[in-house]
Amino acid sequence: MNARFDVVALGEAMIEFNEARSPDPHAWLQGFGGDTSNAAIAAARLGARSAYVTRVGDDAFGRRLLALWMDERVSTEGVAIDESAPTGVYFVSHGANGHEFSYLRTGSAASRMHPASLPLGVLRGTRVLHLSAISQAISASACDACFAAIDEVRSGGARIAYDTNLRLKLWPLARAKAIIFETLRRADWALPGLDDARHLFGDDDPQRIVDACHALGPSIVVLKLGRDGCLVSDGARRARVAALPVASVDATGAGDCFDGAFAARMTAGDDAFAAARYANAAAALATTGYGAVAPLPRHADVERALAAQA
Repeated sequence: MNARFDVVALGEAMIEFNEARSPDPHAWLQGFGGDTSNAAIAAARLGARSAYVTRVGDDAFGRRLLALWMDERVSTEGVAIDESAPTGVYFVSHGANGHEFSYLRTGSAASRMHPASLPLGVLRGTRVLHLSAISQAISASACDACFAAIDEVRSGGARIAYDTNLRLKLWPLARAKAIIFETLRRADWALPGLDDARHLFGDDDPQRIVDACHALGPSIVVLKLGRDGCLVSDGARRARVAALPVASVDATGAGDCFDGAFAARMTAGDDAFAAARYANAAAALATTGYGAVAPLPRHADVERALAAQA
């Protein structure tokens, strides 16, 4: 298909405040986050033509996000500015049990997305639409917008990449399962994480989880297993792809990086197994720095890491 964009992601971007590694317990490092925004930036850094669809507040934080996307060569044509709602914010604390997230996102500009607000020209111009369950969980109208976007891009022949990113603080499990399963029925590429899948399918076995995803409809399933790599299936072939060993310090945006990298490589012509190997390496590199965006790698970084592993 003739498209302006390789990857269009839809969801909520937020301003991140990450607890600083310093003697001052009140010091926070300002960054950026939001799972689908991270994926869009990752895809752009890795060579894909990327765009983002969301709403931001008419405030300093919204302007910082717009500047970020422009700096990262992510098209902002699909970003609307809401004059009466704020840009979302979240905080990342670090402790003995890992990182903990605290969100200030209720009533955010992005949560006011709805089907009539969608930028149809952007959606009609992509080869892949990427979204996640968080995009749907932030509000009922945003959920409706996700389904409308899926219908719009599918009518033009684009693929749907879907991360089941489950946040039970945003919605109850029963509603999450109903929405996520319905979305998987419309998705082409399912990109669940193992922790999410355990809740959604009530099963710990990666092979059975992949089977359950395929049964709902996606032709390609990539089950992300963290330090154990990922399990990839195209329906005819199934293989475990090992993780890239790195000195990891913060896994905040690793799964999002994987999603963006996988979509970037699939649109570049890789098969699912080559794309997953590349995405594994990109995600691993994303854990070697702090924050969701700053450590996202470039294509040359990933190529060097893969060559060193060979």
